[in-house]
Amino acid sequence: MVAVEVIPDSFRQAAANLTAYRLEDQVTLLRGESTKVDFAPKADLCVAEIVGSLASAEGAAVVLGDAKRRHLVPGGVVVPHRAVTQAAPVCLADLFAKQPVAFSAAALTYLQAIFDWSGRPFDVRLRIENASPDALLSESTTVEELDFNGDLRAGQCTTTRMTITRAGRIDGVLTWLQLWCLPDDVPLDALRMKTNWASIYFPLFQAPVFVTPGAELELTFVVTIGDDGVHPDYQLSDTLRTTDGHEHVGTLASAHHGGPFRAQPIYRQLFPAT
Repeated sequence: MVAVEVIPDSFRQAAANLTAYRLEDQVTLLRGESTKVDFAPKADLCVAEIVGSLASAEGAAVVLGDAKRRHLVPGGVVVPHRAVTQAAPVCLADLFAKQPVAFSAAALTYLQAIFDWSGRPFDVRLRIENASPDALLSESTTVEELDFNGDLRAGQCTTTRMTITRAGRIDGVLTWLQLWCLPDDVPLDALRMKTNWASIYFPLFQAPVFVTPGAELELTFVVTIGDDGVHPDYQLSDTLRTTDGHEHVGTLASAHHGGPFRAQPIYRQLFPAT
């Protein structure tokens, strides 16, 4: 068995665990990125946990695609089997049940570390803990699919249509992970189950739009690999057609790092000018 770990603290802990459980003769522990290491013989099974709150956000498509080509025998199996990103229209304020929209205290240190790493602030993806499914204004739809044991595509473009099923306000979409460890498993649903994954909110409109049942949201969700060759950038565009005949158009670019700062009203609220 071969284990690969790139994070220094995790590598040290893994090495200590191998000693503690007397597994040094059974597991070869390699330090580095799996896309940059080589070993032989090839494996029959690859087990990985690099699936993000958006299915591809942590680079799973590129990393596991490389693992399938270089580290697995033909017909080798990847676990998890499949991951998808679901999306549905929401209003951000309604996700918070009238509580203020703000970063948690625990998130601020992490946020500063991201900005320090990037070299400047940018509009980070908004991670929503414990979002309520009751805030969704339509049935959800799949906007991204990673089939780790089939046709695994790093770049994707999906256009979907969602019909509004109850009256409310829309200013963006909520996205979340569904994950199958094995083909016949009931999928893990990060919106409806307690997991370590959260939902991601993407703002699309400058102000909330009131909608009634029968309105239609057409959403295009584009995934492209970013400049580091591993992590994806996302581009969203949509057209909301209300039942009174009006159209509202929104777009958002969400890069893995960098990009605009305070480009949408919600970011100007979260990062007020000094």
